[in-house]
Amino acid sequence: MKKTVSIKENRTFRRIYNKGRSAVTPFLVLYCRPNGRDHNRLGVTVSTKLGCAVVRNRARRRLREVFRLAQPDLKQGYDVVLVARGRTVGGPYRKLTAAFYRACGHVGLLKEDRT
Repeated sequence: MKKTVSIKENRTFRRIYNKGRSAVTPFLVLYCRPNGRDHNRLGVTVSTKLGCAVVRNRARRRLREVFRLAQPDLKQGYDVVLVARGRTVGGPYRKLTAAFYRACGHVGLLKEDRT
C-alpha cells in the first residue's frame, strides 16, 4: 500500500489557504493549489474544538483514507488541505466520501474521464 505524501510546513499551509481554491461542505473544507510536482500532497487540519485527541485523530484517519481511496480519480500535481468539521467524526462514511468528491468537483480536482 502506497503511503500518502504529507504537507508538514506551516508556510505551505498558509500559502494554500491564501492562494488556493476552496470548497465548503458540512463535513469538510477543501483547499487546493497546484504544486508543480507529479504527485499530490495532503495536509489535514483538525481543530481542538472538535474534541479530545482520540476524536481528532479519528477525524484525521477518516480524511486520510477518503483521500487515499480517491487518488485514482484526482488530477495529479496538487497540494490538498482538508479541514475537518463537526460532522467528519460522527457522520456516515459514505456521506463523507460524497462530500469529498463534491468539493473536489467544485475546485476542479477531478479527472474529466471519471464515470
